[in-house]
Amino acid sequence: MMRCMVIDDESLVRELLEDNIRQIPFLQWVKSCKNALEATEALQTTPVDLLFLDIQMPRVNGLQFLQALTDPPLVILVTAYEQYALEGFNLHVADYLLKPFPFERFLRACNRAHELFRLQQQAGTAAPSALPADFFVNVEYALVKIVAGDILYIEGVKDYIKIYLQSSARPVLTRMTLKAMEERLPPPAFIRIHKSFLVAVGKITTIKRDLVCIGDKEIPVSGSYKANLNQILK
Repeated sequence: MMRCMVIDDESLVRELLEDNIRQIPFLQWVKSCKNALEATEALQTTPVDLLFLDIQMPRVNGLQFLQALTDPPLVILVTAYEQYALEGFNLHVADYLLKPFPFERFLRACNRAHELFRLQQQAGTAAPSALPADFFVNVEYALVKIVAGDILYIEGVKDYIKIYLQSSARPVLTRMTLKAMEERLPPPAFIRIHKSFLVAVGKITTIKRDLVCIGDKEIPVSGSYKANLNQILK
């Protein structure tokens, strides 16, 4: 069950969202706020898993409010202005609903948020031993230590792989096949989603139809590996 908060300065929109939330079995409405300041205070005592957030609000708009949160929950933006879509997705929102929207579109956004929520739960409750041990790779006649928890994703390029790390702007390039690295970094901490990509499950921020996002990087999901992704969402 996902605990939900609605933040919108229009009372009719708040009521519509509350009613829609109550119709979805995996959602639980807990609070509605009419502006960002009221929501900031409410979040201190009312933890939630999903925000339905308007953008155009007085004093502090929705995007400013979201940027100010140190540990934001999942967010579905609900707005009448489509020009903010790119900025919203750059903030890793789960979805972007344009007013007015039919219930079917609302449900699709909620299903997407629910998939992300289950993924976060699985990554957060995994046993510490699920994270592989750190290891060394050969880089230009030297051994470089790779901290498994620092890995974002790995890209295979013929007989080489590029290891992208959270702590470095440049990937580590080493001669190794992606299959060999996949054996070293098994599920559930890492999954193969494409013949050329292995990703850290805990670093995934957004899941789209045929893509996963890790930060600003969009990584394709191929049909032959989609079952791997579906497995962690169960």
